[in-house]
Amino acid sequence: MRIAVLDDYQQVASGLADWASLDADTVVFHEPFAGRGEVVSALAGFDVVVAMRERTPFPREVLEQLPDLRLLVSTGPVNAAIDVAAARELGITVCGTGYFPQPTVELTWALILAAARDLPREAVSMGSGGWQVSIGTGLHGRTLGILGLGRIGSAVARVGQAFGMTVVAWSQNLTPAKAAEHGVRAVTKEQLFADSDVLTIHLVLGARTRGLVGEAELGAMKSSALLVNTSRGPIVDEAALVRALHEGRIRGAALDVYDTEPLPADHPLRSLPNALLTGHIGYVTRELYELFYRDAVEDIAAFRAGSPVRVIS
Repeated sequence: MRIAVLDDYQQVASGLADWASLDADTVVFHEPFAGRGEVVSALAGFDVVVAMRERTPFPREVLEQLPDLRLLVSTGPVNAAIDVAAARELGITVCGTGYFPQPTVELTWALILAAARDLPREAVSMGSGGWQVSIGTGLHGRTLGILGLGRIGSAVARVGQAFGMTVVAWSQNLTPAKAAEHGVRAVTKEQLFADSDVLTIHLVLGARTRGLVGEAELGAMKSSALLVNTSRGPIVDEAALVRALHEGRIRGAALDVYDTEPLPADHPLRSLPNALLTGHIGYVTRELYELFYRDAVEDIAAFRAGSPVRVIS
């Protein structure tokens, strides 16, 4: 059996699970592939592929060109970048792993606090021998707007409440009763964007949410507001956001996700002083990686024994 472990950017996969127990030829790839052609070329001849979340897409066109592939393991319980129906038609089993959302909740608040208090500039000033260079914004008494009050959004809400923030939320199916269960007030979409001092996104990417935050929504926000996205890049119209930031129509954005990942080196977001950027690290913690890779090894062993577990259908 030949196993490919993909997108191990931090070069930690080999040490976080017992790959030797599989008694297989395991190859770890540390760099992202440049495109579909490179994916097909690099993975030719592999029986098993372990994909880290949605870093490498597996549409039908790619799967059809990997005739040796029998098992595709995705870290996490779902993966929108894998055409599961096509895999099933081609006789490829797709399995997932365990997952927990706390790391993304924590990063969301790291970004909110860093942006509100201008921590990157302050840290650079201290490192270069300087002292205070900015005036931060407090959160107590401000309004936290949550776009999507699911598992992550509701956990983010609890932290906001602990800071003394008023928390409001909107999503297409959110009811006042459901919001009230979390101590949150349900508002209209228009109110959410108009009233929020910090607006944080926690929706699943799909046909209804792609481009949901566009020119009109950004235009409705306060000039002092912060937009935070640790969900999926395409939920926000990236070009509209770049314009809003460049023109100073909102105070800033703190982003962990983008339309194209890794974010191109020459992308305009990288040069905007009011954009705080991290490289899709919301789920990147040792604890979650250990769970991902341990479960991936279990998935492979179970598949080889003829009893696949955690099958994604």
